[in-house]
Amino acid sequence: MDIDSFFGYSGGNETDLDIEMAQIKIYGLKDHLNPIKAQLSHVIHACVVEVLKYPPDKRAHRFFPMERDDFYLPAGRSDDYTIIEITMIEGRTVETKKQLIRKLFEDINREVSISLQDIEICILEAPKHNWGFRGKTGDEVELSYRIEV
Repeated sequence: MDIDSFFGYSGGNETDLDIEMAQIKIYGLKDHLNPIKAQLSHVIHACVVEVLKYPPDKRAHRFFPMERDDFYLPAGRSDDYTIIEITMIEGRTVETKKQLIRKLFEDINREVSISLQDIEICILEAPKHNWGFRGKTGDEVELSYRIEV
């Protein structure tokens, strides 16, 4: 697989590229996270597609399996403790972001069996002009999907 396919770039005219505008980082203890990566990625992606109306072929997930001495857990958390950071272009409503968080909690708990106590989610937003891809700033690229949902 080439790098463009891996990151979801469709090629063609840069003004109408289907660019991934959310980067998702998942942190957890190596022994817990490694065996569930594919399943967890599938669940997270399904939530993003449903709630944010993302194109199904756009996925940019990065997993950070940590050694125990590099990942300190808050009190009351188990070895399943998982942190999900979603960085995306600003523009979604507060209700949409809350809906995404609720959906992630529910689906990860149900489908991956991580307790609600062991899931932390943070959404970070940046203006389009703070993003750069394919030699342009994000405000110069026309996306094939809406951000304002």
